[in-house]
Amino acid sequence: MTHFLREQPADGGRARDVVPSVTETAGRAFAALFRLLKVARPDRPIHPKGIGLTGELTRTGNSGEPSGLDWLDSSGIDPVAARFSRSAGLPERLPDVLGLALRAAPSSIGASGTADDGGPADVLFASTGWNVPGRFLLQPKLDVSSATFTTLMPYRGRRGPVLLGLRTISLQAGSVTAGEWVLGLYWATPAGQWRQCGELRLRAAPEPADTSLRFNPLKNQPPGAQTYAWTRRLRERSYRTAQQPAPPAVARSAADSTPAGNHTSPATSGRNTMSTVSQLFNTPAADVWRVIADGWLYSGWVVGASRIRAVDDTWPQVGARLHHSVGAWPLVINDSTRVTAVEPGKSLELVARGWPMGEAKVAITLQDQGGQCLVTVAEDAIRGPGKKVPKVMRDPMITVRNRETLKRLELMAVGGAGK
Repeated sequence: MTHFLREQPADGGRARDVVPSVTETAGRAFAALFRLLKVARPDRPIHPKGIGLTGELTRTGNSGEPSGLDWLDSSGIDPVAARFSRSAGLPERLPDVLGLALRAAPSSIGASGTADDGGPADVLFASTGWNVPGRFLLQPKLDVSSATFTTLMPYRGRRGPVLLGLRTISLQAGSVTAGEWVLGLYWATPAGQWRQCGELRLRAAPEPADTSLRFNPLKNQPPGAQTYAWTRRLRERSYRTAQQPAPPAVARSAADSTPAGNHTSPATSGRNTMSTVSQLFNTPAADVWRVIADGWLYSGWVVGASRIRAVDDTWPQVGARLHHSVGAWPLVINDSTRVTAVEPGKSLELVARGWPMGEAKVAITLQDQGGQCLVTVAEDAIRGPGKKVPKVMRDPMITVRNRETLKRLELMAVGGAGK
């Protein structure tokens, strides 16, 4: 940690940031990763599911050495709203990085010791080690009660950097939803000893439900705390990416975009769990359908199809097949794609095979909008090794490929390809 910041002088001078280029590059990389994850999880790319909690934080203050943060160095009781979650969203039987986000409603403590009403304070904790260097490393945990939590990155106070930590004191039945969860609140310098400065008590509702709160520790800081410039560069773009609305083409179901009375493909109606991409073509639906209805053209617009070897005369009727090759010569796989449902000019459903990789279900929907056409492709693995790849990993790969597929399809439709 000393590589990233220099101790702040006691007179309140700004700590100097010594590696702006490194943190700037890392911050951009994190934001790019979040944008990729949002393809599969448009609302919350990480910590997708959580449990809303409420309670209070009792700050005991510091009778000995002060932390340099007014909020921690004064006593008081703050109402708290919180969210407990698992970072990757793995099944509960598997270890995961645990997260606890707090929103406290403290009173701002001025230099004179008087309090006035301030805004909320958001503090994010993640499961880490407790000692150096583990307190700066994320640690997946299975048992909540044995986990220790830190803010990973320090706040900037009057006396220098301050790290916050939480340790469980008691947890009823070992479950966050079973009753009261009591944790001790601590502070430390990056390499110093932990000092307890409060106690946090949290409770879940009788029927635990997630909360719609979105926490931002860069915007909502505790009284007397500031963030270092290097921590902002690491985190700000990621928070902005995670909390911005998802692009309408990502994870869109046809139920959200189909006018009343229009046909909706079963694969894209209601709750759609398939990776779904849409693009508005500057050509009528009839031109797009002509390309789709010609099976010999598939290798020209379907990414991954290297050649078409044969097409049934009945294509694209239900049961018809086109026989294709997948891959780059000489490493090609010969297999076939079969039509499972069709409404001419409006929708086509396929099962695409590429063993030993497996099989995928693909649904293509056309919505005529006069001189334009909204084309939607929904796809997901249904059998084979591809199905065993975690959805959070396979969805972004499918989506990137199908965006290119739609670009190629539009070029061919505008160019007049097809029967």
